[in-house]
Amino acid sequence: MRWRSLMWIMWPSFLVAALMTFFVFAFIDPLDLVIFGHVQTSRMQAYTIGFFFFWLMAALSSTLTLNIAPRAREYDEFGEPI
Repeated sequence: MRWRSLMWIMWPSFLVAALMTFFVFAFIDPLDLVIFGHVQTSRMQAYTIGFFFFWLMAALSSTLTLNIAPRAREYDEFGEPI
């Protein structure tokens, strides 16, 4: 995978993760979350875990989109498709 493809995946997924973290934790208090029983975490730990979870999910979505997108045709120096 080229660096440009990596940036096409990571930068938009970072922005989506930041927005999702903002919207989700604007309505949900992280200390009220109960997953697999009550876990002692601070708000900052919950925000961090949530952000990286959203970033991972958005990165997977971007990766799948990039992999199923049609490839551009390559042309030789005479303008003929390769």
